[in-house]
Amino acid sequence: MRITQEADYSLRVVLYLSKIGYDEKVDAGTIAEHEHLPLRFLLKLLRKLIKSEIVKSYRGVKGGYALNKYPKDITLKDVIEAIDGPIYVNRCLLDPSYCNAKKSNICEIHCALSTVQNSLVNNLEKINFEDLKSGKLTNKFN
Repeated sequence: MRITQEADYSLRVVLYLSKIGYDEKVDAGTIAEHEHLPLRFLLKLLRKLIKSEIVKSYRGVKGGYALNKYPKDITLKDVIEAIDGPIYVNRCLLDPSYCNAKKSNICEIHCALSTVQNSLVNNLEKINFEDLKSGKLTNKFN
């Protein structure tokens, strides 16, 4: 699995919003400047994060963007899937009709990759933005 640049930037944006605090508004220009992102690209990411209910937007002069959930309730998996869709290490795990060998559930490779995928997804679910912002990841995987 490869995390896209779009997902990588979104992870950075959510971490930034987590660090400034839940429900604290910040304008897109400030986020773009702080995270070194093109504003137009950031606005595209924010729309996806709003649609996934990770971020909320406020209109008006004192408008901006803020987390819609507490950082402890947002995982790496949530953000990646909000941007890139379902996580899978091989397309046959998403849709068995993609299996070139036409074996899907009985294929040894399929079963092995399924185990890897489950482990990856489980680990991404264990990491939340509260832990990221406070540096508490040392005991997450022991």
